[in-house]
Amino acid sequence: MSAAEMTGPLVKPKLGRDDWTQRGFMLVIALYLVVALALPLYAMLSKAFSTYAFDLTAFEVQVSDEAGVYNDPPVTLAELNAGRQVWDKADLTVGSDGRLGLTDLFPDYSFRSPVMYKFRGKTAEDVYLVGSERQTGPEWQEFDSNTFRRLVIRPAKDVGLGNFTRYFSTPSLFQSIENSLWIAAISTVITVTLAFWFAYALARSCMRFKGVFRMIAMLPILVPSLLPGIALIYLFGNQGVLKAFLMGNTIYGPIGIVIGSVFFTFPHAMIIISTALSISDARLYEAAVSLKASRWKTFWTVTIPGARYGLFSAAFVVFNLVITDFGLPKVIGGKFNVLAVDIYKQVIGQQNFEMGAVVSVVLLVPAVLAFAIDRQVQKKQVALLSARSVVYEPKPNKLFDRIFLAYSSLVALFIVGIIAMCQFAALVKFWPYNLSLSLRNYNFDLMDGGGWGAYKNSITLAVLTAVIGTIVVFLGAYMVEKTKGFEKGRAAFQALAMLPMAIPGMVLGLSYIFFFNNPSNPLNVIYGTMIILVVSTVTHFYTVSHLTAVTALKQMDTEFESVSASLKQPFFKLFWRVTVPVSMPAVLNISIYLFVNAMTTVSAVVFLYSTDTALASVAVLNMDDAGDIAPAAAMGMMIFYTNAGARIIHALASRRILRRSEAWRRSG
Repeated sequence: MSAAEMTGPLVKPKLGRDDWTQRGFMLVIALYLVVALALPLYAMLSKAFSTYAFDLTAFEVQVSDEAGVYNDPPVTLAELNAGRQVWDKADLTVGSDGRLGLTDLFPDYSFRSPVMYKFRGKTAEDVYLVGSERQTGPEWQEFDSNTFRRLVIRPAKDVGLGNFTRYFSTPSLFQSIENSLWIAAISTVITVTLAFWFAYALARSCMRFKGVFRMIAMLPILVPSLLPGIALIYLFGNQGVLKAFLMGNTIYGPIGIVIGSVFFTFPHAMIIISTALSISDARLYEAAVSLKASRWKTFWTVTIPGARYGLFSAAFVVFNLVITDFGLPKVIGGKFNVLAVDIYKQVIGQQNFEMGAVVSVVLLVPAVLAFAIDRQVQKKQVALLSARSVVYEPKPNKLFDRIFLAYSSLVALFIVGIIAMCQFAALVKFWPYNLSLSLRNYNFDLMDGGGWGAYKNSITLAVLTAVIGTIVVFLGAYMVEKTKGFEKGRAAFQALAMLPMAIPGMVLGLSYIFFFNNPSNPLNVIYGTMIILVVSTVTHFYTVSHLTAVTALKQMDTEFESVSASLKQPFFKLFWRVTVPVSMPAVLNISIYLFVNAMTTVSAVVFLYSTDTALASVAVLNMDDAGDIAPAAAMGMMIFYTNAGARIIHALASRRILRRSEAWRRSG
């Protein structure tokens, strides 16, 4: 008897009500990600590859003489154009909302002429307009001269690479790719270098005030990326206090973008590198000492190889943040164009949505590549962990500690100086002529940008995003982590959950225009409301929150589910009474992460807000555009203080909640 006959047929376990319920929840949240991310991205990609041009061969016309006799046979518009060369191919290539009047094809046209015109399309798909009245089909329509001047044809849609050809043949637009890559590369090298030595000082030295330095390093996360741009204008702008330090160079352009990018990406790189350094094995350093290796040789043969995956990961994260950032280059970039600002200019400035979609696709390429490489690097970094590893404990060294104390102080001075300059600018009456302090710049209701209502809207958005986002994210992570079987479905959900991190905010916002602003979409009702802002913000920051929740859930023993099943308890009781309390630290971290990012985000919402839903971060941008730089700094500082207050409340609430909900840890 064969082994297969002995074992018998494979019996699949029977699915219970809890299994079906968990799969149902997972599918619901997966549907949310499809609607909130996949479908809008598809709409944006479709727009990028949709070309529009006037098809002059699709329409025929007849013109009468003064006696009312029409020419026969009729001629197409293409034949008329070929005879006079009125329009070339470039003139006939337009956007989706293009219109083309036809009177230029008739040299003797006069709206007072008694001449009559007959006009038709060759097929039912050929559309033309008479004023606002839509006409289709091959039936002849007759117009007098006065009415004929109101006749326009609509462009025909095609699919192809025409938009990309136009983009890459426009030098000013194509230059933005080089500018973006160059700025991102320079900023990445500087930021990772500074962050590495700062993290090294925290992990490898015994210098004083480590807690203070760590707290200062995290401050840039609490402000929108526009704020360092405003501070740099006051420091190094045309009337800046430190303008002479630039030696004739201007802060408006690559110099300002790089300095500002280093500021707002520094904490992200520092966190990643600190994590990499913290998992170093002390036994390797002991071996280096026993082999009498110098400190410098130990650094290059032990420290750098051990932290290399963290360095790579930090580099890709910083690169992604810089190349996709919109706020900073918009404020201080001047005439130095980058991809993210090009999207804004094409959509808001020129209403050219097709070209905005093309730039979005171009921006997606480096962002997705950086994200994909980063994910591979992080997987390898986890593989370095060993159960036998010994935590490295630094030993005091006066010279070594003083050097790193001085270095950390300089970095801290840079971070605090940027924020302090913004606060000073927000309080000055009239820079630089009247430096007396006043609160007049906080009278936002007298400024463009939405007033105090914009600030209140941001608070509302942040609270809703924190509450709704935490529930959606944690439920999704729980279902994908605890659902039995259903491997393909769980893998698909994980792929959807990872996708938002690779999508720049500008691309997501533009995708929402194409998808939700479509009148035929039943979800069009949420466009321009607070709901779409919450959906876009939760979706934009979904991945990090999901990974946080999954990490916490993986730490729970699977025996909890087994015991619950043996006692025939429904899964939601286990979820509410055990899983949530045990995972409360992660739940609180997700909520504060979403709150802070909802307060500071600009790129994901700049296309989606309405008059009633203007936000504080967008108000900073609008006030800066209007020349109200000091009020813009004041609004930016309001965002900073709100986030700082939220962090403090979060820390206090965490301590109190954890003391009550996790008493079992101490009692054990």
